[in-house]
Amino acid sequence: MIDRLVRRIAAAAVIAFGLGAATAQAGPLMDRIEDGKPIRIGFANEVPWAYPGDGGKPAGFVNAYVIGLLAHMGYDNVEPVVTEWGGLVPALMANRVDLVTGGLYILGSRCRNIAFSEPMGRFGDAFIVQAGNPKGLDTYADIREKEAVLATGAGYNTVEAAKREGVPESRLMQVPGPTEILAAVRSGRADAGGGTWFTMLQLAEASNGAVEVTDPAALPEWTLNYVGIGFRPADQDFLERFNAAQREWLGSDEMLAAVEPYGYGPEQLPGDVTTEWACANR
Repeated sequence: MIDRLVRRIAAAAVIAFGLGAATAQAGPLMDRIEDGKPIRIGFANEVPWAYPGDGGKPAGFVNAYVIGLLAHMGYDNVEPVVTEWGGLVPALMANRVDLVTGGLYILGSRCRNIAFSEPMGRFGDAFIVQAGNPKGLDTYADIREKEAVLATGAGYNTVEAAKREGVPESRLMQVPGPTEILAAVRSGRADAGGGTWFTMLQLAEASNGAVEVTDPAALPEWTLNYVGIGFRPADQDFLERFNAAQREWLGSDEMLAAVEPYGYGPEQLPGDVTTEWACANR
C-alpha cells in the first residue's frame, strides 16, 4: 500500500510539472494485483487456442503461453473467465477481464479499441467443407462466385476477410463458435465453415470424416495473421512489462514445451513482425 501511495504521489507531481501522467500512473490491473486480486484471463471455447479444460481449468496453447509467461513475471494468481468469442473484447473494455487470451488476431479494427502485446504467433485460416469438397470451395472467391453460404463465428476475422473478398452479407452465417460452425456445415445449412486452420482442423478431426479442412495456402497472403494478447489501453504500464518478459519467454525451450501438446510448434513463431506493423497492415 505504501508503494502504491508513493506511485500516486509521483504521478500527481508529474501532472503538476505539465508532463504526461499516463506513463507514471499505475493502470487498473496493477491496482488489482497490489490489492491481492487475481489476474482475470478471458477466453472462449476455442480448441486448441484457449478453452475450459478438466474442472474448468484454462487449457489451450494461448492460455498455456500466457500463464507460463505470467509465472515467469512472478504472477501466479490467475482467474479464468469464459465467455462467447464475440463477448471477449466487450468484457475487456467493461473491466470484467484483465487480459484476453482467446487467440485474438491483431487487426487494425481491433487496434482502434484495445491494446495488444507484441505477437506470440503467426497463423493461417482455412475452411471446413463436406467430405470430398463437392462444391470446390477453397477460397473466398470460390464462396463469392459460386454463391455459397459461409458459416463463421461472430467477431471472427473471417467476417472481415470474406467481405473484403466480395462475399455479400446475405451469404455469411454468423454463429457463436466452432460447435455451431461444424453443425451448420454437417447439416447442409452452410456450404463451408471458416476460421483459423487450427480450429478448422480440430473440427474436421472431430467429425468422423463428415467434413474435411481446406489448404490454408489457397487463401491470399494477407489472410495470414498474427496473434497477440489483448489489454485495456489503460494498462499500458503492465503491457510494457509483459512485452519485456515476452522477449525472454517467446521461443524458449520452456515455452515451447508448454504449448507443444496443443499443436503449436516453432513454425508458428511470429518472426520479426511487430504489433505496430500488424495494426497497420491487417
